[in-house]
Amino acid sequence: MAILTDKVILTVAPTGAWPSKKDTPHIPLQPRDIADEVYACWNAGASVAHIHVRDDLDKSSMDFDKFKKTVEYIRASDCDIIINLTTSGQLGLADEARMKHIIALKPELASYDCGSMNWAHTTVFENSPMFLEKLGRVMQDNGIKPEIEIFDAGMVYNALYYLKKGILKAPLHFQFVLGAPGGMAATVENLVFLKSLIPVDSTWGALGIGSGHLPVMYTALAMGGHVRVGMEDNIYYSKGVLAKSNVDFIERTKRIVVDFNKHLATPNEARAILGLPIKN
Repeated sequence: MAILTDKVILTVAPTGAWPSKKDTPHIPLQPRDIADEVYACWNAGASVAHIHVRDDLDKSSMDFDKFKKTVEYIRASDCDIIINLTTSGQLGLADEARMKHIIALKPELASYDCGSMNWAHTTVFENSPMFLEKLGRVMQDNGIKPEIEIFDAGMVYNALYYLKKGILKAPLHFQFVLGAPGGMAATVENLVFLKSLIPVDSTWGALGIGSGHLPVMYTALAMGGHVRVGMEDNIYYSKGVLAKSNVDFIERTKRIVVDFNKHLATPNEARAILGLPIKN
């Protein structure tokens, strides 16, 4: 593992649940377009793809067929990127609808949003204790590693509770999501604090939504963490300038990583870091 200490896992989140074609014409929203964008990002250096899907009207969705088509398109190519499927792409769904696709498609990673929050002060992003226990067991049963998404500090303590209870297994992998409306702000101080709370054997990455994108990335790299970019989190390449594709973010991140005297991990190097089986 020591030879991988200079390797950075770069996750691309190309779609998300909220940005629309009205926000940017460049965002991929349907299975073929998402898969093509993931392939392009993999070619550019991404090692993980965090995938959301949309319905036929481009609205946020957990439609099983959309996930199935997207994953099939990616797997049918020569792309060995690690697939990470969201379990929180649509509000108000039954637990089973949030897990059906991961049980059937068995991604290597899937999101585990470790607590509830008041999203944008208008609605509840609900992840009940009952759901989190059920989801943790489903992931263990299907060989899926949880990406523990942390929007505020209490969620770290939730994860530590589920680790003690056996719902989660060490070593844990955290993704600090900063700047979400209703969660912790995307500041250097908040990321340093959150990192201080997790077990020393954990792996972790971070992202800043919107204008927090670059400060959080630089801080994560300085602290030995991994990073996530993509139109789920930020549609602007610079102030007032839309990114023309998710690849724009990958290329910039690659340059920044090199400036830190590090290198982007290949998918198999990312698997080694995360404790996932290596693909031939």
